[in-house]
Amino acid sequence: MAIQQHKIVPHLWFDNNAEEAVNFYVSVFEDSKITDVARYGDAGPGPKGQVMAMGFELEGQRFAAINGGPWATFNGAVSFLIHCETQDEIDRYYDKLVEGGQPQPCGWLTDRFGLVWQVNYARLSGMLMCGDIARAGRVMEAMMRMKKIDIAELDAAYAA
Repeated sequence: MAIQQHKIVPHLWFDNNAEEAVNFYVSVFEDSKITDVARYGDAGPGPKGQVMAMGFELEGQRFAAINGGPWATFNGAVSFLIHCETQDEIDRYYDKLVEGGQPQPCGWLTDRFGLVWQVNYARLSGMLMCGDIARAGRVMEAMMRMKKIDIAELDAAYAA
């Protein structure tokens, strides 16, 4: 049986800790699993038995990961946005992902593996594109003061 392939799959490049990173990401998201693991053999180029590449899913989104060496690193030019409906959801994802990493403004963070995430309110885009410049401006001002997103504060700014 052939594995269902998505046409576009984010491919994450790690120095030598892809297995640790994938196991961490799968532990953070409930509907997640490792789908494939390939390890280096006698031919290398990595140490025999070390993970070469992995396939995994987070909330139905397929990803690939590779231990490719130190020359490629993550940066903020690419990030993964998590749409959250509740403050509990924001708190859970943000707190787990930022552990050992670095908080950034507006719900963004860099995790301990260097990957950039946006943990944000699912309604935020609608608030910012509502057509009411004053209302959207209040929401933007509130968000700009935040590290972790506070839904109650955004809702209050929108309602004011």
